[in-house]
Amino acid sequence: MRCDVRDGVAHVTLDRPAAANSINLDLARDLLQVALDCEGNSSVRAVLLTGAGKMFCAGGDLKAFASQGPQLGRYLTEVTTHLHAAISHFARMDAPLIGAVHGSAAGAGMSLACACDFLLAGESARFTMAYTRAGLTPDGSSTYFLSRLVGLRRALDLTLTSRVLSAEEAFALGIVTRVVSDASVLAEAEKLAGELAAGATRALGAAKRLLHSGWTESLETQMELESRAIAAIADTDDSHEGIAAFVEKRPPRFTGR
Repeated sequence: MRCDVRDGVAHVTLDRPAAANSINLDLARDLLQVALDCEGNSSVRAVLLTGAGKMFCAGGDLKAFASQGPQLGRYLTEVTTHLHAAISHFARMDAPLIGAVHGSAAGAGMSLACACDFLLAGESARFTMAYTRAGLTPDGSSTYFLSRLVGLRRALDLTLTSRVLSAEEAFALGIVTRVVSDASVLAEAEKLAGELAAGATRALGAAKRLLHSGWTESLETQMELESRAIAAIADTDDSHEGIAAFVEKRPPRFTGR
């Protein structure tokens, strides 16, 4: 796992290219540590998630799984405990998470892709849930995010058949935010991350948390959460700057505070 922060963007790279960036216990632990570091670093105003080598992420490391023998269930409990905690922190932190997918996003790799706030894909990228093909069930938050992105009927289709989607098909279903050329996927993702990093970071975080809670709360409860959120955000430096910039007819200069 690699992570470096430049100009407000944490560049996070799944770095097991020889294993197609598949997720084992070490990578899951590292991903959680990175998520905690990003969340705790006020200079991080956007996170860009990519994979080293030819593939974004092939999912769980099935070779590592096969070596566990009768301890596989315990091993998977430990892997998913770290992986799920990482995804939870990425989903709830203020900094938006941008995914850049090249090659394939399969299994837990597709779950990570679905958990991103923005997802850019190269035109030759492929997506598949893959779990049932290996006799397993989904993890990595896909049973939460996928049905919200595509609807229950399509989520059942993708999960139970493990069929492969092209980048354009994933875009049409709402999984992918934007399809770009293979050669420009990283550059376009970096550009988007830079634009988001220049935004009102705390407002972005509060807004995405409101959208997540809107799926499960009643109308009245959700509107109360909206009232509380906008009142709290109104006291931030960026809110004052944004309002002043609008009144003065100039671009805002947000600081993330």
